[in-house]
Amino acid sequence: MKIIFLVRVLLCFALVIAIAAPFTFLVPKPLMIIEETIAEAVAEKVVVPVVEKVKVIEKPLHQVNLPDFAAIYDIPTKKRQFFAFIRPAIEAKNNELAQDRTKLAYWHEQISIGLGLTDEEQASLQILINTYRINKKASTLQQINDLMVRVDIIPTSLVLVQAANESAWGTSRFARIGLNFFGIWCYRTGCGMVPGGRNTGAKHEVAAFQSVDAAVSGYFNNINKHNAYHVFRTIRAELRAQDQPLSSEILATGLLPYSERGAQYVLDITDMLRHNRRYFVEPTDLQAALAD
Repeated sequence: MKIIFLVRVLLCFALVIAIAAPFTFLVPKPLMIIEETIAEAVAEKVVVPVVEKVKVIEKPLHQVNLPDFAAIYDIPTKKRQFFAFIRPAIEAKNNELAQDRTKLAYWHEQISIGLGLTDEEQASLQILINTYRINKKASTLQQINDLMVRVDIIPTSLVLVQAANESAWGTSRFARIGLNFFGIWCYRTGCGMVPGGRNTGAKHEVAAFQSVDAAVSGYFNNINKHNAYHVFRTIRAELRAQDQPLSSEILATGLLPYSERGAQYVLDITDMLRHNRRYFVEPTDLQAALAD
C-alpha cells in the first residue's frame, strides 16, 4: 500500500512539473517597453513650439545718412555712388596737406637764406611737429625736412580703392556702424566695435568715427604717421625728389604692412586700380577731358 501511495505521489508531482514546465521558460516583458510606448503616444500629441533666434540689430554709432550700398545691385552704379560719396572727404584732406606742404616749403626757404620765421609761423610749425611726432631736439631745418616726408598727399585713386577693398564697397559692418571704411584699429576700451573673430586675449577694436571726414583723416594720419608705413613715405619722397608723379601703383608697394595678407593684398589693390580706372574721373572732369 505504501508503495502504491508513493507511486501516486510521484505521478502527481510529475504531472504538476509537466504542466508548469512550459511556463517557467517564458520571459516577462519589461515594464520599460510599456512606458516607452506610452511616452511615444504622448509625444505624438504634444507640439513643441520652435523658438526662433532673435537677430540683434546693431545701431549706428554716428548720425550720418549713409547710403544703402548693399541695395544697389548694378555694380557700375554702386562703384560710382560709393566713390562719389567718399571722394569729397579725400580731396579735402589732400588739399589741406597740399597747403601745409606749401607752408613748409616756404619756411624751408626762409630759414635757408637766414631770414627765420615769425612768431606765428613758429607756432604753426610747432603744431605740425607735435602732430607728426617729429624729433624736437633736431634743428628747425631738419624738422621741416622730416615734416616734408610725412606731410604729403596720397593719390585719390589709391585711397578710393583701399576704402572699397576694406569696406566691401561700403557694405561692411564696420563701415555701416562706425563709418570705418579703412579697417583702422584702436586700442582703448569702447573706442569702436569689437570684431566678431577677435582672438582670445586681444584688446583691439575697430575704430568708430562720427563723420566721413574724420574717417578719412584717420586713414591719412595712419599712413603719414605710423612707423609701419615708413617705406611708403620713403617711396613717395623719392618720387618727389625725382620730380615724378605720385603713381598709385608704385605707392601701393609700400602698403605691405597694411594687411596680414601682405603681398597678396598689394596685388589686390593694384588689380583694383587697373579695373576701376574709369571710375576715378568724376563726370564733370570726364566731360572736360572729352571737350579737349
